[in-house]
Amino acid sequence: MRVFSGLRLLSRAVHEEQEFEVKHDQERKKYPLTEANLCTSLTLTVWRKSLVISCKGFTVIDSYGNLVYRVDNYILHPNEVILMDASGNSVLTMRRRRKLGLVDSWYVYEGEMGNQRKARDSPVCCVRKRVNVLNGNPKVQAYVYRTTSDSEKQPHAAFTVVGSYADRTCKVLDDSKTAVAEIKRKEANTKDVSFGIEIFQLVVHPGFDPAFAMALVLLLDQMFS
Repeated sequence: MRVFSGLRLLSRAVHEEQEFEVKHDQERKKYPLTEANLCTSLTLTVWRKSLVISCKGFTVIDSYGNLVYRVDNYILHPNEVILMDASGNSVLTMRRRRKLGLVDSWYVYEGEMGNQRKARDSPVCCVRKRVNVLNGNPKVQAYVYRTTSDSEKQPHAAFTVVGSYADRTCKVLDDSKTAVAEIKRKEANTKDVSFGIEIFQLVVHPGFDPAFAMALVLLLDQMFS
């Protein structure tokens, strides 16, 4: 998989535009995606709205209208974001750390973190917002580093996010410059309907973790909204 070890495929999303062949039982249950059966790109619809009243968050559904991911804790914890599955179980936790007021870095952990982080609960990766400098690439939105030490030394990033999150046109590129996930504007079937930027699409390509792709969406929203 083109993603960090320890992250598992927990999404039940399916591709929106192509038929995705899976085995169904008599009740046509959908099984969680695994690396083995994630053999085609899949598209999720992301709604920048929480299902919980008075909470700021996200709702993510598949092409069948099934709830896949949710986020409800933006207002309560501005420096911590928890990505949950449809049942409310914590999938990934993201925590912000800032240095000198210039660098906006987020550390990604598996599951839910308690207030007192244990030594064994090391972050899966670090996502750092690009600092606007003269020699920087204006198309780059953020860098993803495999470890905390890598982010401190700033070696070659494992993934790079390019484009414009504000316009909902972003790509996540691996170290070979291949797109592993994309954020796109959602197009309506009729010309008289527009979704704007509050409802958009997340396209995840084969071999990349849908949960981690959604985590990057949440961090871009924190960094650029």
